[in-house]
Amino acid sequence: MQEPTFSIIVPVYNRPQEVDELLSSLCLQSDKNFEVIIVEDGSTIGCKEVCEKYQQQEDLVIRYYLKDNSGPGPSRNYGAERANGEYLLILDSDVIVPADYIKNISNCLKKAPLDAFGGPDCAHEGFSDIQKAISYAMTSFFTTGGIRGGKKKMDKFYPRSFNLGVRREVFNNLNGFSAMRFGEDIDFSIRVYDGGYSCGLLQEAWVWHKRRSTFKQFFKQVHNSGIARIALYQKYPSSLKLVHMLPALFTLGVAALIAMLVVGLALGIKVLVFCPLLLIVLYSALLCVNATIQNKSLKVGLLSIVAGFVQLVGYGTGFLRAIWHSIILKKSDFQAFRKNFYK
Repeated sequence: MQEPTFSIIVPVYNRPQEVDELLSSLCLQSDKNFEVIIVEDGSTIGCKEVCEKYQQQEDLVIRYYLKDNSGPGPSRNYGAERANGEYLLILDSDVIVPADYIKNISNCLKKAPLDAFGGPDCAHEGFSDIQKAISYAMTSFFTTGGIRGGKKKMDKFYPRSFNLGVRREVFNNLNGFSAMRFGEDIDFSIRVYDGGYSCGLLQEAWVWHKRRSTFKQFFKQVHNSGIARIALYQKYPSSLKLVHMLPALFTLGVAALIAMLVVGLALGIKVLVFCPLLLIVLYSALLCVNATIQNKSLKVGLLSIVAGFVQLVGYGTGFLRAIWHSIILKKSDFQAFRKNFYK
């Protein structure tokens, strides 16, 4: 069977250091049957010099393109139009790949060919404690992160754009990514399934994913994801599942517990104080213990409490906000979320 060829497409916006780290990891690949296409999406802090440094590597094919800012989806399409590989591998600039990443994908596709696929992510030992806590929040069963794709999923697997592969022919048939600023990867994955193409999770095709470096940045990211989920629902009503509603229910539940606590303190009713505190403490302890064991660090465990609440409340408030603006008030995404998506 002929070896599949791969085109790695990376859209980037003002992240030259991350591109440097990603390209450094790609230099160490045990399988060199790939090219790299870097698409600079109107950055003010470019990575051209970084790419030129790696273009001097004899066994690494890198092509760099600079274009006007249009968002991640159109930038990936721009790169795909210039790709030569049989398979397109879509990576975010904030990932680092292990040495056998390409080799593992190639071996998996030989055993069970797929039209589209994705892989999981984890935290690198060199990540900051906050990044490790954020990674835990986005991959743990106890924060819903681990049940939106993987062995414990409550829904079928939808590849995400930080680590997504697709046959170039299929990508072209689907006209690539939409112009959505958030949720464009899920939109693409939905169209893969609707088109009758085969799609699955390759556990061996994992990457280290930095995500965000502060809780403020993380909140904004998951808040926008919550908004995007309603935009996806409006396009594909059947795509909304129970698991997508859990963060919103959690957010409402926390709000109710805080209200109960305030009333209890104001009226001196001990049971209204004790019950909310007990529930919050028990859930926090669950996150802390589980994250501490996984990361072998109590500090990461404690930070994971914050990351877990940020992940759930951030997504939940975005979800509820989008219901109000998009469904009840019937505003367009541009009208309702210009500050979130279009700046």
